[in-house]
Amino acid sequence: MNSMKITDVRCEMGDSAFLIDDGKTSVLYDTGFGFTGYFIADNIKKALGKRKLDYIFLTHSHYDHALGSAYILRRFPNAKVVAGKYAAEVFKRDGAKRTMKELDLAFSKKCNAKDYEFLADELRVDILVSEGDVIKAGEMNFEVIALPGHTKCSIGFYEKERGLFLSNETLGVYDGEKLIVPSFLVSYKDTISSIEKVEKLKIKQILSPHYGILSENQTSYFLENMKASSEDGAKEILSHIKNGKSDEEIVEIIKKRYWKGYIRKIYPEDAVTLNTSIMINLVKEELR
Repeated sequence: MNSMKITDVRCEMGDSAFLIDDGKTSVLYDTGFGFTGYFIADNIKKALGKRKLDYIFLTHSHYDHALGSAYILRRFPNAKVVAGKYAAEVFKRDGAKRTMKELDLAFSKKCNAKDYEFLADELRVDILVSEGDVIKAGEMNFEVIALPGHTKCSIGFYEKERGLFLSNETLGVYDGEKLIVPSFLVSYKDTISSIEKVEKLKIKQILSPHYGILSENQTSYFLENMKASSEDGAKEILSHIKNGKSDEEIVEIIKKRYWKGYIRKIYPEDAVTLNTSIMINLVKEELR
C-alpha cells in the first residue's frame, strides 16, 4: 500500500480544498470558492508537478466547497468530478447558480479579490454516487457515505483500509480544539442519524472541511463529541424559544457561543447569521 500525503491547497481560510495523493493517484477533496479557484489550481500544480489531477470529490453543493471546481477543471480538464446525484441537480438550477454568484462575490470583496469571471455554468459531475458506492482511485478505495443534514446532497468518503474519513459539515465544523459548531441546515433529525452512522465506522483519522487533517487526539475528541455538539446546540435553541426569546435574540446568543477564534476566521458573519436563523427554524419545526 502506497503512503498517502495530504496537502492543504487552500488560498483563503474559508476555503475547503485538500489534496490527497498516494504518489500515483491524486484526489482533491472539495474545491473552495470560485474567486480562489485558479489559485487553488496553482497550488495543486505545485504539489503534483507534471502529474495530473485524477479526481475531484465534492462533499456537497455549497459554493465554498464546490464552485472552485469549475476553475480547477480549466487547468485539469481530465479530472473526474465525483458528487451526489442531488448535488448534480443543484448545479443545473439557475436560482442556485445566482445564489452562488451573490455569496461568492460578496466574500471575494471582503477578501479584496480582483474581478473574476464567474463559471458556475461550467460546474459538472462526471461520476454520480450514492450510499455504498465505492470510488477506486489507484490503490485507494473510497466508500461513499450519505450524510444528509447540512444539505440534502451531503456525503462523506471512507477509505476503510487506512481508516481515513473525509468528513462533511453535517457532523459539525471543528476548530481543532474543543469547539464543534452544529451545522444542521436541512434537517436536525437527519443530522443525528448521519452522525450515528459515522459513529459505527472504524475511523483512525479525519480530514475535516475548512480545517484539514486531524491528529489522533483531535480525531478521537471529534468522534466522541460530534453528536453531543449538535444535540446541545439544538437544546439550547429550543430552551431560548420556550423562554420567549425572539429569533434575533437567539441568533446573537448562539453567535456569541460559537463565532469565535478559528471559526470566526473561516466563516463570514453574514453566513453565520443566516445559518443560525435556519437552525432556529428547524428546531421550531422538528423539536418544539
